[in-house]
Amino acid sequence: MSAEEKDSTNEPRRKRRLAPALIPPLLLLASVGIWFWASHGSESAQAHDLNPVQSTLHLETFVLNLADTDQRSYLRVGIDIGLNQEAKRAQETVPIGQVRDTILSVLGDAKVDDLLTSAGKTKLKQDLLHALQQRVPQLGAEELYFTEFLIQR
Repeated sequence: MSAEEKDSTNEPRRKRRLAPALIPPLLLLASVGIWFWASHGSESAQAHDLNPVQSTLHLETFVLNLADTDQRSYLRVGIDIGLNQEAKRAQETVPIGQVRDTILSVLGDAKVDDLLTSAGKTKLKQDLLHALQQRVPQLGAEELYFTEFLIQR
């Protein structure tokens, strides 16, 4: 047999040897891909379960005097409420006037110095959310978002 004939007969053997050698890395790669896909899907499902907000209710802007006795201060604030139900259903079952009255009663007690800090704004959000959950539980308020916040002295 000549040298050329030996090379041509060895070529298919090399290809046969490479095919079994490629199977373990391909299986490893496939299993890592499946694991990543499965874990990513469960994380997003868990994140969806942790966030009970299904819709938001947009309210008209509030403009009011703040509770400072030594100076005149005004607050202009836009608020959206994150609900655990559809906003349309919430608007049908809850009088918006009751929601606005609850918010105004909490905002009216606020003082300028408290609202100028981020901690004060965070506390105001908590107070507003707590008041809505107590006075208007059928609303299903889960979150509160400031869409605008302006203080004038």
